[in-house]
Amino acid sequence: MPVHQKVNNFLHSANNILGRLIPVTTPIAVALGFLFPDTFRLLRPFIPWLFAMMTFSGALKLKAAELGNAVKSPVPILLFFFTSHVLMPIIAMLSSSALRLNPDIIIGFVLLFAGPTAVSGFIWVAVFKGDKALGLTLILLDTLLAPLIVPATIFILMRTGITMDMSGIALSLLFMVVIPTIIGVTLNETSKGKIPDAICPGFDPLSKICLMLVIAANSSAVAPNVHFSDPNVWKTALLCIALTTSGFFLSNLNGIIGKCGGEKSASLIIAGGLRNNSAVMTIAVTFFPELTVLPSLLSIIFQQMIMAVLGKVMIKRG
Repeated sequence: MPVHQKVNNFLHSANNILGRLIPVTTPIAVALGFLFPDTFRLLRPFIPWLFAMMTFSGALKLKAAELGNAVKSPVPILLFFFTSHVLMPIIAMLSSSALRLNPDIIIGFVLLFAGPTAVSGFIWVAVFKGDKALGLTLILLDTLLAPLIVPATIFILMRTGITMDMSGIALSLLFMVVIPTIIGVTLNETSKGKIPDAICPGFDPLSKICLMLVIAANSSAVAPNVHFSDPNVWKTALLCIALTTSGFFLSNLNGIIGKCGGEKSASLIIAGGLRNNSAVMTIAVTFFPELTVLPSLLSIIFQQMIMAVLGKVMIKRG
């Protein structure tokens, strides 16, 4: 066997192992940020670049040519956007306000559920045999519209007494999410998959390592201000689990309301339940007070585990 083939096989195996361990490695990364804040804080200036590379790696597997088929049936797309970017941010705001959480944490919940769906959702769509074209469409549209949706949602729901750098948030999302997505999809389309075949074996495991570094670096920024003896932290964790779970169940209802088949319903559940937590964390740390990052930080710990469990329960296609 040629040397390059052995290297590719090793990288493929490493990527599979890291992929299966995501529900474990994400909370480990949070813990490392809390335990060694001075070390991982040094990575803060590089977070946008690390995140852009992660997005680029995921986008290399996406084919924009499939968008046309999914857009022909706009009902699932409209249901997704209504649930994810109207209903869930409102529910997040009302429920966190009802618990009388710190105002910065309330902003964090609205920011979390205003954020785009996770690019990693495309992996779950493949695992649960969902509609890849619909999954791709939701990821791309949500990602491309994030610089408009996120600032607008925060402004409409939380504008009282809050000063935000709207242009900064939009530009940050453009750099970390939109531009890498466009470049990755373009390279995939123009090379007819040859470039992704050549570089993905190395990029895939590297992107998962970058994810851990981004989480640890963001966690280190808030570590001095998070006190686990504070009841607000535990209230935030419980509400985070409840809202994340609710997002999956409401997305399941979308499939029923839209009379979608099993494959389309699976994609709606995955895209509607997952959030691009790392992007939200980076925005929160960069543009908001420290405690704003707490909901997305805790969501990183629970989201993948909730996805794995509820995916088996609701989709039953894995």
